[in-house]
Amino acid sequence: MSIPFLLTTLAVVVSPGTGVVYTLAAGLAHGRRAGVVAAAACTLGIVPHLALTITGLAALLHGSAPLYAAVKYLGVGYLLYMAWAMLRDKEALTIEEAAEPRPVSRVIVSGVLTNLLNPKLTMFFVAFLPQFVPRGEPGSTGTMLELGGVFMAVSLVVFTAYGLGAAAVRRRLLARPQMMTGMRRAFALCFVALSARLAVA
Repeated sequence: MSIPFLLTTLAVVVSPGTGVVYTLAAGLAHGRRAGVVAAAACTLGIVPHLALTITGLAALLHGSAPLYAAVKYLGVGYLLYMAWAMLRDKEALTIEEAAEPRPVSRVIVSGVLTNLLNPKLTMFFVAFLPQFVPRGEPGSTGTMLELGGVFMAVSLVVFTAYGLGAAAVRRRLLARPQMMTGMRRAFALCFVALSARLAVA
């Protein structure tokens, strides 16, 4: 495993994106368990993109403008829905000492969709993985699977750290409920900004 690959992967995963924002929101609102589940769900959402890349279907997505646009705008719509839901549902980011845990299934579905409806991940793998796979050598598929697995492992570790870090400051925010209104608006704004960035990509 090359150092450049690991450094590039870490830089990409650590940078704020839809998975990071969702994991932070889950950890803040619902605690450690939700943060970890959200991290795992967002990582799981990477699998289809990796599969598309390895099987060559990513080339079709890349070459078909209408198909790419359709997937892209589905992602844009979902991010805008997340922003609207964050603003509409005042319990979406409400911290209560004895709050009922959010259903795991709901956290998983939202987390998977967050990354699943992001065609930029597929395009990223198309441009990223081949740089670290020797051309013309046997076993290139296995190498891409290995690199993809490392990318997902790094994603899981980083997202989990974000989720646990957010959960760690929950209790400090219990005494400052007014801050949650501002944070809910900030997360909604982040989702809007991410949707805009995806729309113009």
